Amino acid sequence: MLYIMRHGKTDWNAKRKLQGCTDIPINDEGREMAIAASEEYKDIHFDVCYCSPLIRARETAELVLKGRNIPIIIDDRLREMGFGIYEGIENSFDIPDCPVNVLFFEPQNYKGVEGGETLDDVFKRTGEFLKEVVEPDLAEGKDVLIVGHGAMNSTIVTQIRNNPVSELWKEGIPNCKLIKLK
Repeated sequence: MLYIMRHGKTDWNAKRKLQGCTDIPINDEGREMAIAASEEYKDIHFDVCYCSPLIRARETAELVLKGRNIPIIIDDRLREMGFGIYEGIENSFDIPDCPVNVLFFEPQNYKGVEGGETLDDVFKRTGEFLKEVVEPDLAEGKDVLIVGHGAMNSTIVTQIRNNPVSELWKEGIPNCKLIKLK
């Protein structure tokens, strides 16, 4: 089986700031969410957890899997999408013509922003991760957990579900909720 989870809440989530690759830790509420998820999902079997290198995902994985003998393997391909010069911007939806908003309203038309990644970039790296790491694990019968981020996780869900890019946000990626993909 393949499962995916988004990190616990951060101060930047609470302020509606774009985090991207900026390495923001989870806050107390995020820790509580991860601890609650640990209890809620304690009976779900995982053989391995693959995780983003960013602290908010790593700390979430550690809390969710605490006390379980499950390896957490960091893979850089699972880092969040880079938003370049727009990382740290607050309430982008309140900014008329903010180019990063295209990602959220018309993802199929998003071309990236200065210093950031395009969706094609993120789909490429997560697609390689799925093909090189996840598919062989699943073929061996392993139960896999991926702990990552909103945009990055959405590219994985889109690929696994064979959804069009226009439906990138269709599934929704709430903090610390487990989504079974296959």
